[in-house]
Amino acid sequence: MIKPKDVDYLPTSAGCYLFKDDKSKVLYVGKAKNIKKRVKSYFQKNDHPRKTRMLVERIKKIDFITTSTESEAFLLENN
Repeated sequence: MIKPKDVDYLPTSAGCYLFKDDKSKVLYVGKAKNIKKRVKSYFQKNDHPRKTRMLVERIKKIDFITTSTESEAFLLENN
């Protein structure tokens, strides 16, 4: 399982993040103003809903795409 320190390589810029399983299948795509901060929140909190906890347990890899603004990240996420 991924731990908070495992995401230190992520950028602090805006963009989209992709959670993938052990076969590199995309489990979830999200957007953030600060990718690193947003992704870390998944692994630091313990009070997530059951559905989110189950998702986090399956994450084996995290990819990202940076954007210039949060608005661009929103458009990218929707695609």
